[in-house]
Amino acid sequence: MNTSRRTFLGLVGGGALAAGLAACGSSGPKSTPGSTTGAAAGSGASYWFLTGQPQQGIREAQVKRFNDANSGSQLKTTEFQNDAFKQKIKTAIGAGQGPTLIWGWGGGGLKSYVEANQVEDLTDFFSQNAKLKDSIFPSAFGAATVNGKAYAMPVETVTPIVLFYDKRAFEKAGAEPPKSWGDIMDLVPKFNAKGIAPFSLGGQSRWTNMMWLEFLFDRIGGKEVFQNIYDGKANSWSDPSALKALDEMQKLIKANGFIKGFSSITADSNADQALLFTGKAAMMLHGAWTYGNMKSSGGDFVTGGHLGYMNFPPVDGGKGDPTDTVGNPGQYLSISSKASAADKETAKKFLANNTLDDASVEAWVKSGNIAVAKSSKDKLSAITDKNDSEWLNFVYDTSANAKNFAQSWDQALSPTQAETLLDNIAKLFQLSISPQQFASNMNAVIGQ
Repeated sequence: MNTSRRTFLGLVGGGALAAGLAACGSSGPKSTPGSTTGAAAGSGASYWFLTGQPQQGIREAQVKRFNDANSGSQLKTTEFQNDAFKQKIKTAIGAGQGPTLIWGWGGGGLKSYVEANQVEDLTDFFSQNAKLKDSIFPSAFGAATVNGKAYAMPVETVTPIVLFYDKRAFEKAGAEPPKSWGDIMDLVPKFNAKGIAPFSLGGQSRWTNMMWLEFLFDRIGGKEVFQNIYDGKANSWSDPSALKALDEMQKLIKANGFIKGFSSITADSNADQALLFTGKAAMMLHGAWTYGNMKSSGGDFVTGGHLGYMNFPPVDGGKGDPTDTVGNPGQYLSISSKASAADKETAKKFLANNTLDDASVEAWVKSGNIAVAKSSKDKLSAITDKNDSEWLNFVYDTSANAKNFAQSWDQALSPTQAETLLDNIAKLFQLSISPQQFASNMNAVIGQ
């Protein structure tokens, strides 16, 4: 029952309750009946997406509803496994042979499409469909926007990063959940004195460490700090707020804030989650997709009401909005600029009527997720399990109320920057480089 972040980002949307999803389907593309494998521009509107349940079934049902209602403008689909999709979509789009509807993660990948003039500007589409735009969490549009214009529609599900904690550990230490960064630092010696690691961390996976920096940059300096990095502004990693965040991070590490040997623990094995639910660690910063595994693998940890969770607390004197969150603000659909006018219209009709319609939102919530639509809230009353209901309401409130929902940095940045980032984050956490060295190394690849 392993849902890793890689599996999660590939299958996106199955993590909240449906733990342990594994990639399924054939390794090559699979077409829906009556469609053409690899249908490209000029052969009718086409849509490529990923296999893996429950997402695959929800996507197939969306297309079926559209095709049943639009006999004159059918949408052809081709389905791929995650790695095959990533390889094929880049090649096809680069050759002008991509699908009409381009599924993706927004952020850095979308930005590269925009810079190559491969996707449509959808700003006017959203102006003409104001009701549709208003139905979506406003914070989901960040990763769909390049230079102030919308090039994708947020679809599917939201997955914030959450501060989880073990209520039993807090009872043992006679402590309260943290309300500030100062509280976090004060809790460290209290838990260590009780023989409980303050924080679990699968540090070998590197992106797990990144989540800490994402929050500290936001809480200390506000959303502009990373926005400047994303925009390619020179020396943005040396922003005083960035350097302070990096310094605070190393203070927590030096204070023994993390489980001993965290650099050799992997997240893909779920060992970091096990440290939390077996009582060896008091807290863990992790993705909302971990809830399902903690419920299924953690004995009575979830069912017995021992799991607590909260948004990351503010930093004293910080500029960031405490409602801000980070993680995966949605998945995204763009329209190929190379498609015919008729196919573009078909794609727009599908976006408007079948991606976040009532049936889609209901299906996502039933699969244990929060759709990027405000109407998800109306569907939560159907969740009968008390723990699941409380959890999904929390995920909804965190996502809906976030002033800013920052995309995971390794998704937001280019592959070159992302790899350099992960490499330097590992060194920062091992205390082998200073905040200034980290900033210099990262400034060197800004804009690449």
